[in-house]
Parts: sequence; structure tokens; C-alpha cells
Amino acid sequence: MNNATSNKRQSNDFFWPSYVDLMTSLFVVMLVLFVYSFKLFKDREGELKQANGELKAKAAELEQITKIRRSLQQLEGRYFRYDPTNERHELLVPVQFKAGRDEIQDSYKPALLQAGRTLRTVLKSIKTDQPVRYLVIVEGMAARYPQGDPRNAREEQTTYQLSYRRALNLLNLWKQNGLNFGQDRGIELIIGGSGFYGTGRYQGRREGDNKRFLIQVIPKVGRM
Repeated sequence: MNNATSNKRQSNDFFWPSYVDLMTSLFVVMLVLFVYSFKLFKDREGELKQANGELKAKAAELEQITKIRRSLQQLEGRYFRYDPTNERHELLVPVQFKAGRDEIQDSYKPALLQAGRTLRTVLKSIKTDQPVRYLVIVEGMAARYPQGDPRNAREEQTTYQLSYRRALNLLNLWKQNGLNFGQDRGIELIIGGSGFYGTGRYQGRREGDNKRFLIQVIPKVGRM
């Protein structure tokens, strides 16, 4: 009897310390998991706050760009027409260049000057809550020869230069008359030439109307 009692007591003495050790280990594991989960939660919370801040900033920029685009509608009228398909403005002055030439004839200069003044006035009059700068692209174009004419292939490269020089002459005309966009803070003007190509070209009988200028205004909202 004494031996049974003694064995039972020894068994109890062995069980409880083991049980306590097990519970302590489980507690430590749970504590580590809790700390790790809490850290993941705080990291995720920080990421969500950052993403939310970025979304708010993008929404504010989008709102400003929408306002700017509405303000640019002031360009439409006598000198500009908005092309919604290609999201750009077409200069309505019916400039006609002599074949293979880049000189702007005197008869078109007054209207081109007024178009430049209109463009500059509209851009400078737009009020925004955030800093904004404008990329203004002036694109010169050229008309193709009739379909099948070998000059279309032979002069393809030179018409890029020709259409560029046409845009350059328009820029120089504006500069010579006090319209230097490069001096306007927040406006960057770039000229280019698309030659026989480019989107939104006239087709068929209106091919000759491709000897023209396109104006594209791209607003950029944010730090200057």
C-alpha cells in the first residue's frame, strides 16, 4: 500500500512540472505569434495608409486635369478645332504651302499670329489649385502625291524634314512677333514633323489639306 501511494505521488510529481512546461511553451509560442501578427497588421496598415494617400493625390491630379481640359475648350472657335478622336487641337488656319516648300506665305501670317496669341492667352489664364505645366506640341504635316506615284517612296524621308521645317517656321514667326513660349514659366513647346504619316490624316480628295499644323496640349499636374 505504501509502495502504491509512493508511486502515485512520484507520478504526480512528474506530471505537473511537465504540464507546466508544456503550457509555458504554448504560451511563448502564442505570444510570438501574436507579436508577429501584430507587426504584420501594423505593416499592412502603413501600406494601406500610403496607398490611400497616393490614391487621394492621383484623384486630386485627375480633378485638376479635368478642369484644365474643360478650360482648354476656350481654344475652340475661329482658330482651333478639337479632335475628340485623337484628343488634340487642329489649327484651323487653312495654310497652303507650295509643293516641297516650307515658307509661310504672308497672307497666312496674321491669322497664325492671332492663333498663337489665343493659345498663349488661354494657357496663362487657366487657374489651378496645384502647380501645372503644359507640354505644347506643334506638328507640321505634308500631303502625299497621288496613289502609286513613285515620289511617295522616294521622298518619304525628306518630307519628315520638310514638315519639321514648316513647324519651325511657325515657331520662328511667333518668336519674331513676341510670342516666345519658351520664356513662359510652365510652358514647354516642342515642334515636330510627321511627313506623310501621323494619325487623323485627311484621305482621298482632301489629301491636300494635310499640309497643315496640329497643336497638342498635354497638362502635367504636380511639382514644377
